Amino acid sequence: MRKWGIRTGLAVLALAAIAAIGLMTWEPFAASPAPAPPARAYSAEIVRDEWGVPHIYGRTDADVAYGVAQAHAEDDFFTLQDVIAMTRGRYGAIRGEEGAMFDYVLALLDARGTVDRHYDRLAPRTRALLDGYATGLNDYAAAHPGEVKLGNLFPVNGRDVAAGFALRSPFFFGLNNTIAPLAGGETLLPDPGPTLRGPLPDREAAEHAGSNAFAIAPARSGDGVTRLVSNSHQPLEGGVAWYELVVESGEGWHFAGATFPGSPFPFLGHNRDLGWTNTVNQPDMVDVYKLVLDDSGTRYRMDGKWLPLQRRTVRLPVRFGPFVVPVPREVLRTVHGPAIRNESGVYAFRYGGMDTIDQLDAYYALNKAKTFAEWQGILARQAIPGTNFIYADKSGTIAYWYNAAIPQRHRGPDWRGVLPGDRSDLIWQSLVPYDSLPHYVNPASGYLFNANNTPFVAAGPGSDLSPESVAPEMGVELKMTNRAYRAARLLAETPRISRAELERIKYDTGWERTGYVKQVLDGIAALDTRGDARLGQAQRIMAGWDMTSDGAGRADALALLVMRTAMSDAYNGRPLKPVRTMLADAAAHLTRHFGRLDPPMQSVLRLRQGPGPHAIDLPLDGGSDTLRASTLWDVDSDGRLAVKHGDSFLMFVEWAPGKPVASQSIQPFGAATTRPGSVHYTDQAALFVQHKLKPVHFTRADALANAVSRKVVTHRPHAP
Repeated sequence: MRKWGIRTGLAVLALAAIAAIGLMTWEPFAASPAPAPPARAYSAEIVRDEWGVPHIYGRTDADVAYGVAQAHAEDDFFTLQDVIAMTRGRYGAIRGEEGAMFDYVLALLDARGTVDRHYDRLAPRTRALLDGYATGLNDYAAAHPGEVKLGNLFPVNGRDVAAGFALRSPFFFGLNNTIAPLAGGETLLPDPGPTLRGPLPDREAAEHAGSNAFAIAPARSGDGVTRLVSNSHQPLEGGVAWYELVVESGEGWHFAGATFPGSPFPFLGHNRDLGWTNTVNQPDMVDVYKLVLDDSGTRYRMDGKWLPLQRRTVRLPVRFGPFVVPVPREVLRTVHGPAIRNESGVYAFRYGGMDTIDQLDAYYALNKAKTFAEWQGILARQAIPGTNFIYADKSGTIAYWYNAAIPQRHRGPDWRGVLPGDRSDLIWQSLVPYDSLPHYVNPASGYLFNANNTPFVAAGPGSDLSPESVAPEMGVELKMTNRAYRAARLLAETPRISRAELERIKYDTGWERTGYVKQVLDGIAALDTRGDARLGQAQRIMAGWDMTSDGAGRADALALLVMRTAMSDAYNGRPLKPVRTMLADAAAHLTRHFGRLDPPMQSVLRLRQGPGPHAIDLPLDGGSDTLRASTLWDVDSDGRLAVKHGDSFLMFVEWAPGKPVASQSIQPFGAATTRPGSVHYTDQAALFVQHKLKPVHFTRADALANAVSRKVVTHRPHAP
């Protein structure tokens, strides 16, 4: 019997070992490798300037796209693979549960199906661009197999690149604010008031809706120069972190700006003739419907008839340590769009820009536009579903378009709440016309700005639009950020917005005593702190705050922490936490880690990147809602706040009379953010913290004069 027991134990161990090996190895074998792009030759030259910024040249646009992929992979192949894994529904095999959420959304939104339905309708030149980019990624992966994270991740093709756009673009207008609560079983509530229409945002998603943009007309600049400032606030690293580049082809594509991992073209910046930048807007582009199900739960009612609930099961790969576990998840769809089942029932949702990838054609065409009329005509296609566009050009034209794929809704229903899911008349089929969106062209004020605020405050007194100019069903936001209050005042009171004045405004660290800022400060002043000496001292320190986050004042560190908490609640439409709690938590943190309530802010707020020979740890200024933005941070073990989101890619563009375009830019770290051994890992950081910029070498002659490396990358298709 003992032998049988031993044998049984060994058998169990053997089966466990086999199961473990299976869980460690099944995922790459289960993944279906994609076909490679069509065979063709590519050749691109990559010239890197003194900051490591790649300047990519090619005979055709597709050649340049091939070079863009190669250059970006040299600097950040780590993140590019994450993006590719997302487009394949395999990110959970890399990032565990966090990654599996993206894989679920990929299936829920049917991003791959969207690409399959519409890819062949893209312009042939766009498909050629995507295939060239995919080939560049494939060649880099083949040449560096030790860097590849997942088996069967390569080759990729143009459809994979397009799927990344279909997956990520809805997140820029806040679709996650609908998906996350529904998937988590939360109740969607009507909006809390005039600051935001539509379902309440969840978690900290709205805090990522940060950016500033400024356009100054020649008459207001004082020196005849047209100026555009792109000041995007994005994560400093990851799948939506900016990557700077300059591209130029023999087919007339010449553009300087920045792109995201997974894109073959820049999303913002300038060409010779014009430029634009973006800020996130928050129109009500999503409608939610509660379905009426039959007793079986497999059919839903529509206009008195029962329709089948489309259902499929996807298996999400979820990494747990060395194991990748297949987790089944239900994916539903109705005539409204995607649907989610939770404890309260089944909810479907419909959103502007659903089931389209036309933005690929549009962004590419915008890169090559030469006049405002041409640029505007491309935007008027309404192919790009969201984000404000702030524009300037060499002729002195400035413009702001509240770009959004807003559903054309009829009056009557409460579109801000959860709609009945059994009425087809509530399923809209078209978008609000482009010309009906809030917009400005050459306002009398001579300037335009946006800081993620309502579009009805953009051009100053006498030039701003009225909120009554749009229908309430459009759900255009009415909120103001502190950055917007501050920019509106500073611009209006500056008669001549010169380059120096524009820099002063952009790097401003001030707070306006209005909105949530006033509510917090008034609340702190009214606190009864008797019996709590530390809270009383914190109250007195805050009473002397100079209303800036420049690090010069005694109260700046304490105010930084307090306002970060308040901003989070205000941006997300939540009631503010009790001011006593906010002040006590901030005081406790500073006391625990710094031994005082008034440490210099620069010792608390840091720009950190490491490890390696080029690691940096530098003092930083700005706040969570100041024009100099240090929005989000990680709290390190020493109590320092390591900024991870805020001012990211910053570019000043100028068209002076009779002169070619000129621009300067900066990023918080450098071009090679995941290459610790590279000198370009953090080489821009010292300039960044000092409010300084570096030159953009737009012309080829200028790039070659400042080149530190040059190489040609080629692809030759294999003979059959």
